[in-house]
Amino acid sequence: MSSPPRGELAAQLAPVVREAVEAIGFDLELLDVNQAGRRRLVKVVVDGDEGIGLDEVAQASRAVSAALDAHEHLIAGPYTLEVTSPGADRPLTRPRHWKRNRLRLVKVKQPELLEWFGRVGDADDTGVVLLVKGELRRVEYRTIERAVVEVEFKQPPVEELALLEGKHPKEESE
Repeated sequence: MSSPPRGELAAQLAPVVREAVEAIGFDLELLDVNQAGRRRLVKVVVDGDEGIGLDEVAQASRAVSAALDAHEHLIAGPYTLEVTSPGADRPLTRPRHWKRNRLRLVKVKQPELLEWFGRVGDADDTGVVLLVKGELRRVEYRTIERAVVEVEFKQPPVEELALLEGKHPKEESE
């Protein structure tokens, strides 16, 4: 018995993997299935509110492996499971990504504008407050083309953190 094509197989496995990951308190960020020789490579990217470390990746790997074994009829053959956390260069595409990166520096690209940097403040379901050049600005997610966290090798300036902790933003004009 052969298994379904890659995209269809990933769609069939998604609810199984999502349920296993969410049962242990994490979010499924990505599920990808590729053919790797005679085996399939099942890549699972998970994240959590407090981030993901090696222990959490191992825990997620055990949970996903058990779930896939219980549904082995879907894969119909040998597979390799790779469970990982999102990389530092993962785009911020969902409100939870912004919430999890509070106080981090991000590079933002908006349509028709150059890329710019801001520090993440409060985020909700429709937008985020960013500290840009000393000024708080609310930006709606729908106006963001791309955003990624910038890796910093030192602590953020205390003044910036203080601004993000207590003042109300000036609304961005659209």
